[in-house]
Amino acid sequence: MPTDAALTMEDERIKTEPFVARLMKRPELGAVGGVILVTIFFFITADRSMFTLSGIMNFLTPAAQLGILGIAAAMLMIGGEFDLSIGSMVAFAGMIFGALTVNLGLPLVLSIPLTFLFAGLVGAANGWIVIRSGLPSFIVTLAGLFILRGASLVGLKLFTGGSTQLRGVREAVEGDFLTPVFSGDAFGFVFNWLASVGLVDTFRSGLPKVPGIPVEILWFVLVALAATYVLLRTARGNWIFAAGGDRNAASNSGVPVNKVKISLFVCTACAAALVAIITVIDSGSTDARRGFMKEFEAIITAVIGGCLLTGGYGSAIGAFFGAIIFGMVTIGLTYTNFDQDWFQVFLGGMLLIAVLFNNAIRKRVTGER
Repeated sequence: MPTDAALTMEDERIKTEPFVARLMKRPELGAVGGVILVTIFFFITADRSMFTLSGIMNFLTPAAQLGILGIAAAMLMIGGEFDLSIGSMVAFAGMIFGALTVNLGLPLVLSIPLTFLFAGLVGAANGWIVIRSGLPSFIVTLAGLFILRGASLVGLKLFTGGSTQLRGVREAVEGDFLTPVFSGDAFGFVFNWLASVGLVDTFRSGLPKVPGIPVEILWFVLVALAATYVLLRTARGNWIFAAGGDRNAASNSGVPVNKVKISLFVCTACAAALVAIITVIDSGSTDARRGFMKEFEAIITAVIGGCLLTGGYGSAIGAFFGAIIFGMVTIGLTYTNFDQDWFQVFLGGMLLIAVLFNNAIRKRVTGER
């Protein structure tokens, strides 16, 4: 016959946690709440055109470019590391891609994989140095930030004969079958049909004001879904959380911590390369300032999305919504009478609020006082 103590212990094991308590522990909660608050703010203060289909596409486009970087940075932060070179990698990868397409005349089927290869090797080198030296990744990748930015300057001058901007990319890739995958608008036929039946705004000519969905938005969604699947549905996702939460315990449990961390550095570098390819093809050129300050914006996006600076906790979906907040504020201020320099104030405020909120959630999850 079980004793009262045994019954009590059994009850503790089978009791279910309230939905609200489980919801409060979700890392993306703050970012979702932030999107709602920012939407309400601009709905009250901004011109209504911001929330038309074209207005939504306007702020989702920069959000998508930053979000690809932010999601990769979030995964690395969950793994317990930082990458401050991700912005400079956008410029460096853009230079490599531009040189391959313009100077060497390679088709995209070759230049794109080679660009990812160069970026991946640099990311692997960052991870290897962090692992082998034991130095904080903050220091190692801060050095990488300057090295890659300087290499981009020197390389562009070498490939262009003295200029820091390489032009002619659009002409070099024009007609390539892969160009629509990384540039332009997708599902144009759908928007044409919607225009023909009067469901979207059109010009006087009858053409839709929004010709399609910018491909970077599709890449943004794809990266977010893939990262979320890896984190929540695979063994590697468990390894990432374990490596960032307690490295020694994870290693003792058989987690290949070093390989996991190096692979995450490779992912951040390849995410920067993807953004570089998209933006270089769109603009038709590349320059040494491409990706400037994006390393900090990507990390802030990850923090707003629920990532802890201590590692082991975070969400790709949170970074997804954090990037949308950035896009809404960056473009949304142009629809209001506010000075756009308020964006910097907002940036610092959102970072501080996110850190305080995430710290409170961490204490709730761990039971700290």
